[in-house]
Order: sequence, then C-alpha cells, then structure tokens
Amino acid sequence: MNPLVPLAAAEMENPLLPPLPELVIGFIAFVIVFGFLAKKLLPNINKVLEERREAIEGGIEKADAAKIEAESVLEQYKAQLAEARHEAARMRQEATEQGAAIILEMRAEGQRQREEITAAAHAQIEADRKAAAAALRQDVGKLAVELAGKLVGESLEDHARQSRTVDRFLEGLEDSASKAEAAR
Repeated sequence: MNPLVPLAAAEMENPLLPPLPELVIGFIAFVIVFGFLAKKLLPNINKVLEERREAIEGGIEKADAAKIEAESVLEQYKAQLAEARHEAARMRQEATEQGAAIILEMRAEGQRQREEITAAAHAQIEADRKAAAAALRQDVGKLAVELAGKLVGESLEDHARQSRTVDRFLEGLEDSASKAEAAR
C-alpha cells in the first residue's frame, strides 16, 4: 500500500466538519442536556427572576407610597408652619396693642397724679398764703397799734378798737392795690 493514499483521503475530508457519527452523537447529547436544563434549571431561573421582578415592583410601589406619604407630611408641616407664623403674627399684634393700651393707661394715670399733685400744691399754697396773710395781718396790726399809740400818745390796748383799726387800714391797702391793678 501506498503511504500516500491515506494522506490523499485525509486531504479530501474537511477538517472543519466532524464525522457524521460524532455529529449525531453530539446532537443527541445536546438535546438531552437542553431537555434536562429546560425541565429542571429553567423553571428555577424563571422563578427567581419572577421573585426578583415582584420584589422590584413591590419596592417601587413602596417607594411611591413613601413618596406620597412624605409629600403629605410635608404639606402638613407647611400648613402647621404657616399656622404657627400666623399665630405668632397675631400674638405680636396683641402684644403691640396691649403695650399701647398700657402706655395710654400709664399716661392717663400720670396725668391724673400730676393733676392731683398740682391741686394739692395749689391748696397748700393757698393755705400757706392765708396763714401768711393772717400772720402778717397780726404783725402789721401790732406794729400799727404800737406806732399809732406812739403817735397819738395814748395806749390803744383795747382789742376791739385795735382790730377795727387794723381791718380798716388793711382794707384801704387792698382797695388801693386793686385800683392800681385795674388801672394797668
């Protein structure tokens, strides 16, 4: 036999194509492995994928619910904040009004006390003036009586006469003072 014949036959076969029996056995083995994977492994994979999809969808739903709840809480917070600001503004307004009322009340009280003090001072001045006028009248009366006694040369010890003389003298002074003020 010629050693070149097997080489020529080998050259005729395509090295990329396996022999037909190997191709059939490989195909049968592939179908068996594919069937086994489809029966046993694919349902488990589909189950895990479905659970994962449900978990993701549930998480999205929970996130949406949490977002809606957060927005609701935010709106409540904003409403409470607005209400608190309104209440604070109202309280400031009340405090301002109360302060103004207290100031007016204190001014009125101060005015009333000032008027009382002024009235008391006027009354005291009037009482002091009357007391001073009475004391002056007595002193002037004594001096006038002594002077008149020295001028006349007799004693004017009679109180009734002394009192009438002093009163006439002082009335004359008051009349002349009144006429002088009227002339101005």
